[in-house]
Amino acid sequence: MDGSPFVKHVRPDWEELLRCIRRQGQPKRVLCIELLLDDEIQEAICERFDVRAGFNHDDPYFDLKTQIALQRFLGYDYVTSSLEGVELAFNGVLTDDTAGLQRPGGRSFIDEHSGPITSWAELEGYPWPDAASASTRSLEWYEANLPDDMCVIGFRGFGHLLEYITWLLGYETLCYALHDRRDLVTAVSEKVTGLSTAVAERVLQFSRVKALWGSDDMGFRTGTLISPKDLREFVLPGHKRLAQLAHDAGRPYLLHSCGQLRSIMPDLIEDVKIDAKHSFEDVIEPVTSCKRTYGDRIALLGGIDMDFLCRAEPDAVRGRVRETLDQCMPGGGYCLGTGNSVANYVPLGNYLAMLDEGRAYGW
Repeated sequence: MDGSPFVKHVRPDWEELLRCIRRQGQPKRVLCIELLLDDEIQEAICERFDVRAGFNHDDPYFDLKTQIALQRFLGYDYVTSSLEGVELAFNGVLTDDTAGLQRPGGRSFIDEHSGPITSWAELEGYPWPDAASASTRSLEWYEANLPDDMCVIGFRGFGHLLEYITWLLGYETLCYALHDRRDLVTAVSEKVTGLSTAVAERVLQFSRVKALWGSDDMGFRTGTLISPKDLREFVLPGHKRLAQLAHDAGRPYLLHSCGQLRSIMPDLIEDVKIDAKHSFEDVIEPVTSCKRTYGDRIALLGGIDMDFLCRAEPDAVRGRVRETLDQCMPGGGYCLGTGNSVANYVPLGNYLAMLDEGRAYGW
C-alpha cells in the first residue's frame, strides 16, 4: 500500500457542503464535488491506496461500502444514489477505448442518426420502466448505514431530459422531427418528464438525500443543441418541475449541463431556479468568469478544465487550482472539481494533485 497522496486529512461535513451550495457564507475549508468518477479511476485508486482493506468481496453491500470508503478517502462529503431498474434502452455504437485506464469491452456512444423511437408505433411499443416498482436497495442501505457526517446526493434516473429525448429519437431524427413531427417530440418529452418526475419523487422520500443533481447536456461549444425556444417548450419545464420538487422538500437542485448555454442561463436561474451549475470548459467560459457573472445568484461547481487537466503537469494543475480558488472561494458558493467528470483518460496524478492542492489551500 502506498502512502496517502494528501498533505492534510479532512473529515466529511455534509452540512458545510450544503451551506456552501446555498451560498450561506464562505466555508471553513475547500469543499470538493464531482458528478462522477469512471469505474476505472475508482478501481485504480482503491487498488493503489488499499481503500478496501478488510472488506469482504462476498458482502452483498460490498459496492456501497466501497463507495463510502472511497469518497471519504478522497475528501468528499457525500455519495450519490438513486433508484435501480429505471434504465432506458438506447441504440449504441461500440469502438476501441484508447484511454490510459482502458474500459473493458471498449467505449460506447449513442447512435446519433436514429434511436429506438422514430415513429408512433415504436413509441407505443417502447418498454418504459416503472418507477413505482424500481428498487430502492441502495437508498435504503445508505439511509440506515451512511456515516452521520455524510449525505446522499440523488443522481441518475432523473433530470436527463434533453439527453433522453435525443437518445431515444436519435439526434438526427430529433432535428427533423422538430420541423415536421413536433407532436412526436411532445409525446416523447412528456414520457421522459413523467418518468423523471416519478423517480425524483421516490428518491426524495429518503431523509439522507440532501440534494438532487440533474444531468442534462444541452449545448456544444458555440450554442445549444436545439434552439432555446424548443428547449423552453420541451425540456426546461421538466427541470422546473424537478427543482420545485426538490425545493418543496427543502433540498437544492443542482444542474450539470455541458455546452454554451448563455442564451438560456436567465431561464435556468430565474424560471427553473437551479441552485448550482456544473460543467465548465475554458473555450466556452472559464468558471472564474462564470463566478463573476452568476456567482451572486447560483453556486458554481467544478471548473478545472478537462483538456488542461489531461495535458498539464501536476505543478501546473496545482497553480491552476490556487488561482481558481483565489477568485471563486470568497463569499462561498464554489466547490472545487473537474470541469466535467473524472474520466478514465484523466491522468490519476493530476486528479490527485487537484484534490491535494484544495486540501492545502488556506491552511
